[in-house]
Amino acid sequence: MIYYYSGCGNSRFVANSLSEVLGEELRFIPDLIDKGIKEFDCEGGLLGFVFPVYAWDVPTLVRDFIKNACWKGKPEYVWFACTCGDNIGLTDRQFRKILSSANLELDACFTFQMPETYLCFPGFRLDTEENAKLKNDAVRAKIPAVAEQIRSRQTVSDLIPGKHPWINTHIIGSLFHLTISDSGFHTTDDCIGCGICARSCPVHNITMENQKHPSGNSHDGQESSQGEKRPKWNGNCLQCMACYHYCPKNAVQYGKLTAGKGQYHF
Repeated sequence: MIYYYSGCGNSRFVANSLSEVLGEELRFIPDLIDKGIKEFDCEGGLLGFVFPVYAWDVPTLVRDFIKNACWKGKPEYVWFACTCGDNIGLTDRQFRKILSSANLELDACFTFQMPETYLCFPGFRLDTEENAKLKNDAVRAKIPAVAEQIRSRQTVSDLIPGKHPWINTHIIGSLFHLTISDSGFHTTDDCIGCGICARSCPVHNITMENQKHPSGNSHDGQESSQGEKRPKWNGNCLQCMACYHYCPKNAVQYGKLTAGKGQYHF
């Protein structure tokens, strides 16, 4: 069984690819949370997790899912694969602690460098198209080897901690998780009210509601008195950036930090 979470598609691709090669069932963590499913039978089989690294740490949603679930039985082999733009800090150590709280032990971890998606820190930018392609091609080439290591139950620590991993995970990462907010998200006049941002949000944090454009005008240039359907963020954000990257008009922005930075999703 493989449990996964993904916002912009990188981790979804890795999870899907490993699921196909290994013949393991795939389950999307937000769907399980929505349905209130908390009991999972993992006796004697493979137990895998796939997720993106958020600020050199495990996403809060994944952390809470594992801690709140009831894992029945003892799996034969436990592994995780994470996706990152550059490096993972001490994500592996954090994940071991999470598993330990659920009476599970980690056997292997794998890191996949994939195109950057997070843009809400000053200085953070997308990969160039060329570099994004190189990263994705490398991931495709790596999948069969990782699948074979999992299939043969190898003990693996495939890590890219980067520079200053303790500071990145325990200081920057901790501040990120403490201060994460959707209050900076807004739309420009380019918003067409299509609702793709709401449908793309993995935790259903966005609703489409009647609101006026910031200019007070409707799309046809006439004054709008009743407003139009526009996204409203409701305070349960993971800052996965799906709403930003999937918007067909690049109308979703986060303060001034995302202006002109472009979009990417797998």
